[in-house]
Amino acid sequence: MIVRTRKYQLPTKVYIKQAFMGVVAQQWWVAPIYLAICAGYLWIPNWWWIIGATIALGLYFLFWLIQFAGVTQLEQGKFMFQKLSYEISSQQILIKLNNKQGMPMKWEQIKRAKHGKNYFVLFASKAQLLYFPHKIFNNENEIRFLDTVLKRKGYYK
Repeated sequence: MIVRTRKYQLPTKVYIKQAFMGVVAQQWWVAPIYLAICAGYLWIPNWWWIIGATIALGLYFLFWLIQFAGVTQLEQGKFMFQKLSYEISSQQILIKLNNKQGMPMKWEQIKRAKHGKNYFVLFASKAQLLYFPHKIFNNENEIRFLDTVLKRKGYYK
């Protein structure tokens, strides 16, 4: 079965939010480091442990937000924010700019996936993702097909 979606343009705010939340979920180990530094207060009681750790954590998050906001401005990243349609099969995802121009993406290029309440997000890297809101699919069967393919490929359970 091949799923042909409607054309969709990824808003930059949605991209930044999804990419940032993906990095935060992937780099969960930052939270225990933050708490360990804050625990320095128990060793030497001084509020600078907590203030310094909080500033470092804020700068870390700011770094990633700037990275993802920068991708939206780069010429190489403009392709992700054009009006695109997709043809999804169990072998590949064909990203189509129009009927004559497109780019295939093999499932092996996808690192992980997330199924939200009204969307799918496929992460190819930290900065490259495919966002499929349910509204671009033509019917419920196409949504279930993509969900089944993602489960079968082992991207989530």
